[in-house]
Amino acid sequence: MTTYKVQRLYFRKPGVKRTIKTRLSLAEAQAHCSDPETSSSTCVTARMQRYTAQHGPWFDSYTEER
Repeated sequence: MTTYKVQRLYFRKPGVKRTIKTRLSLAEAQAHCSDPETSSSTCVTARMQRYTAQHGPWFDSYTEER
């Protein structure tokens, strides 16, 4: 079975990827990345806005695990 991982990427830190979740189905990975709280440009909670202020622009993306 193919599994996926979600990684956080930072616009100001090219090449830096932080793994957020692992061993997800495709549907789970897509659902995570569809949440507005998984991108600095669409998040609205105070927690994620503080995260953006600290780390700069970011977004979550998924990729197949190997």
